[in-house]
Amino acid sequence: MLTIAGSKYRHCDGVTRRNFLRVGALGLGGLSLGNLLRTEAQAGVGKSNKSTIMIFLPGGPPHQDMWDLKLDAPSEVRGEFNPISTNVDGIQICEEFPQMAKMADKFAFIRSMVGARGGHDALQCLYPRASRTGVPAGGWPSFGATVSKLMGAKNDGAPAFAGLQPVCGHRQWGDPGMPGYLGASHAAFKPTFDGKADLTRNTNITLDRLDQRQGLLRAFDNYRRDVDSSGLMAGLDSFEQNAFGILTSSGLAEALDLEKEDPKLRERYGRGSEKKQADGSHKLLDDFLMARRLIEAGARCVSLAFSRWDWHSGNFNRGREDFPMLDQALTALVEDLDQRGMLDDTSIVVWGEFGRTPKINAKAGRDHWPRVSTAVLAGGGMKTGQVIGSTDRLGGEADSRPVKFGEVHATLYHNMGIDVNKVSINDLSGRPQYLVDPGIQPMKELV
Repeated sequence: MLTIAGSKYRHCDGVTRRNFLRVGALGLGGLSLGNLLRTEAQAGVGKSNKSTIMIFLPGGPPHQDMWDLKLDAPSEVRGEFNPISTNVDGIQICEEFPQMAKMADKFAFIRSMVGARGGHDALQCLYPRASRTGVPAGGWPSFGATVSKLMGAKNDGAPAFAGLQPVCGHRQWGDPGMPGYLGASHAAFKPTFDGKADLTRNTNITLDRLDQRQGLLRAFDNYRRDVDSSGLMAGLDSFEQNAFGILTSSGLAEALDLEKEDPKLRERYGRGSEKKQADGSHKLLDDFLMARRLIEAGARCVSLAFSRWDWHSGNFNRGREDFPMLDQALTALVEDLDQRGMLDDTSIVVWGEFGRTPKINAKAGRDHWPRVSTAVLAGGGMKTGQVIGSTDRLGGEADSRPVKFGEVHATLYHNMGIDVNKVSINDLSGRPQYLVDPGIQPMKELV
């Protein structure tokens, strides 16, 4: 709860240290909430209802056991799952995704993703600029940070970019995407469970008290700006007013309060579990519903992480647990957006950092395989109900239409109304930087 007053240890203005930290912690990396939001859209990109939801499967999901089964492969490759037909002629997927099969016309299955680096991180999924050379000071910005910079939130009082990932033991798996040279004001707003409680149960708050704390937070942020010499934190003061607007209004609090949702719809999404999977993410299906609510409240980009997919052992037992959960939550999200008239304006992408080995190991698992992986897209006005690309008989190499991660990002930008051939953003040195690597274009199969 956002109890600004109360507690026995007070600063000279009456603010308790604990409550000061509560307000300041509603952001990322110790920055105040005000440093994570902006009050207006950037010039050059018009207002629209376009948004993106990015669903990351940390650890590397087994592509050949999900949406690219290999019936003709030898037993040590084929695996234990059987394919089922979908409502699109000629498309088959794993039997553990029966709800996706019934609405495959709403999905585009990419079976030939290439360009993974093999490391356990989310870099290629979150950062449209993949080049390692010529990286500007501050680093490349993530997709969500770039959308925040170019478009801002759809509504005042909402974050443009939100990350629902928990803090993971392997920290890269909880990365929503850093702002790079765009600066901290375009970092993801992370409504952690403690922070969410602060926003949704704010019953003991007054505007006078918030006004007093605004001065204290401004002083704190000014101190951070003064000691920062990198230039990444310049201009943070402009976002404090919007942050306090959020804290004194009900828009974001309403979005974060799932108890206000229809119980039948909550059951359609499923609940899942907040328990983290080893060093990975949780299996919280509520995050899928939360993403829709944040988009509806005005967010442009919401990213989330589901479970832990580094299945070096027990691949098929784990698949029987996680596949149906992903099937339920993902189809509920697409169905919900469609029924609300939001699907054409909301792009969805589901992917992990790489694929898994064709050959099953001695522990009934599959190991890292960066040569090819998979992705699924929906919404955004895209041409769905199709399979893009293929792999060879063993599922180990792209056999046709290899798709680069940057092509998916370019497509998502296109769906947002951003032309990757024309739009650039100046880095810290004033040099214009395009949003994707040279030669990368939106996928003609989808747009």
